[in-house]
Amino acid sequence: MKSILVTGASSGIGRATAELFLQDGWRVGLLARRADVLEDIASRYDTAVACPADVTDPEEVKAAIDGFAQEAGRLDVLFNNAGMFGKQGEIDELSFEDWRKVVDVNLNGMFLAAQAAYSQMKRQDPKGGRIINNGSISAHSPRENSISYTTTKHAITGLTKTLSLDGRAHDIACGQIDIGNARTDMVTDLEVRRAKEGLPPLPAMDVENASRAVLHMANLPAEANVQFMTIMATKMPFFGRG
Repeated sequence: MKSILVTGASSGIGRATAELFLQDGWRVGLLARRADVLEDIASRYDTAVACPADVTDPEEVKAAIDGFAQEAGRLDVLFNNAGMFGKQGEIDELSFEDWRKVVDVNLNGMFLAAQAAYSQMKRQDPKGGRIINNGSISAHSPRENSISYTTTKHAITGLTKTLSLDGRAHDIACGQIDIGNARTDMVTDLEVRRAKEGLPPLPAMDVENASRAVLHMANLPAEANVQFMTIMATKMPFFGRG
């Protein structure tokens, strides 16, 4: 049975993806801070393992990933997904704490999860595996008033490229999925903010479209890799957005 660990598995894209993999017969590690939510999900699937941890805590992340790999026998895939949008505003309207909260989750958290998974994949027998980083449309083109989120997502592209290069020697593939406007709590919050400003609704898509794209990437044989995939709401103004 193939194994995957999903960070940010308690809600949104992470939860939808974790449940799809469980339905597809994978052993799935559920990593997030809310242990009660993870236990509720795990109680409904024989192959789900709750791995409560804060992605910004190095010791908790390593313990969770190492523990899941030991229970599953190995770690085949990491879906490095946990993230937050943070406070909106122009740069001079944000505090350093506003900035740091987003960087801690979106960049430091993804580094820590990738680090622990990479180390596990190097030492398991047979070695190797796949890391799928959740980037964003904002990894390429910013949304207004999103400097913290956009900066971290640009950084994830650098993380993906470097892991792809360094991982070759260890049979570790790394790819990135850039998702635009899947219907999650994050997009709903953006909708509320836009409505208050008198802006039109965002084009959006069912979150299942994103989770199925991750499943496709994860199911590829070791010799193949989706380096970058963009999946978004068809009418989302990705091209031409400023």
